[in-house]
This record gives sequence, C-alpha cells and structure tokens, in this order.
Amino acid sequence: MLPTALTGRANEETCAMIIVLRNIPQRVLALILTPLLASSAPAALAALQKPPAPAVTLFEFSGSANEPAWIAVNDGVMGGVSRGGAKLIDGSLHFRGVLSLENNGGFSSIRSAGPTRDLSAAKAIVLRVKGDGRTYRLQLGTNAEFRRSRISYQTEFPTKRGEWTEVTVPLATLVPQFRGQKLSGPPLDRARIEEIGLSLSDGNPGAFALEVDWIRAE
Repeated sequence: MLPTALTGRANEETCAMIIVLRNIPQRVLALILTPLLASSAPAALAALQKPPAPAVTLFEFSGSANEPAWIAVNDGVMGGVSRGGAKLIDGSLHFRGVLSLENNGGFSSIRSAGPTRDLSAAKAIVLRVKGDGRTYRLQLGTNAEFRRSRISYQTEFPTKRGEWTEVTVPLATLVPQFRGQKLSGPPLDRARIEEIGLSLSDGNPGAFALEVDWIRAE
C-alpha cells in the first residue's frame, strides 16, 4: 500500500491534470490527441486481425514412403489377450481388433513414432474419423518419462457409428498418464511431439473398428 503522503500527492496531480484538460478548448485537444490515436490504431487493428496459425497435416494416409509406420501395442504386454492393429486401406487408416477384459486386460492401441514435431503454435488436433459409436482416445508422447517409460498424454473423443465426423481435440485437455494412472505432470511439451497414437479402453469387450481419413494440427 502507498504511504498517505504519496497517495495524496498522486490524487492532487490527477485532479490538476483533469482541470488542465477541461480548460483546453476541444478543438485544440482534438489536434493534440488525433495524431496519438492514429499512430496506435494500426497496431491495435493488426493485433485484432492477426490470422490463426495455418493447419498442419500430420497424416493423410496416402501410402507415401515418407509417412511413418503405425505399430500395435495391446494389453498382451500386461498379460491380456486383446487384439488390434493398423492397416492402410484405400487412403485411410483402419484401426480394428477385438477388445477383451480377460487376464486383467482391456486395451488396444496403435502408435506412430515419426519425426519429432513442433506443435507449439497449435491449439488442437483435428481428426476426420468414421467409427462404431465407441469412445476412443488420442494420445501424444514427448521425451517425458515416468519410471523410465514414456508418459502418454491422453484424452477421449466420441465417434458415430458408420458416419464420418471431424473431431477436435484441444491440446489443453490432454492429461499425462502412465499405464492408466493419471499423473500430476509434467505438462505437455508441444514443441517436442515424438509420438502420436490412438487407443481403445472403454471397458466393453468385443470387436471394434475405427477409420481415420486424416489428422491435422490447428
């Protein structure tokens, strides 16, 4: 808190300035203020009209040799018997399999450990998908580790049975997890995305099928 003397002095100076401004003719005051406002207006307008960062296509599943491969990681690593994998068919990625809860299992995932991507300008991952009505997960990986294993940043997204939809996943909603356990951190390093994946662990055994047309960062 400012001392009383300083506060009183500031109030006196403010009042004096108001009195001075009131005594200046409006025409003169306009001549003084107009150049100042004109000089600051373009910068303010440019800030308001700043275009959003362009969308970056991460995967378009064209079959190009430049696109990284997708590998399956299922609950067999923990003794489960779920089956699932990825396959490129007619320009789209098909994630299919059978989820099983036997032997404490219950998840299937596919992952692409492509080149490290800088998504620091992005606010969301957008996917065009056709699903089976089940709720899937998007997962991203960086170089962050927990107990010497990679942390997975995950969040859910819905699908509609037999319908193509565009799903927007805000990066701010991704939660760090390790083997199903939520962690308090670290936060997602958007400038160092080393792995992108999809998974299913909704607790419902049976066949599943997800088709992905493309994945973008926006």
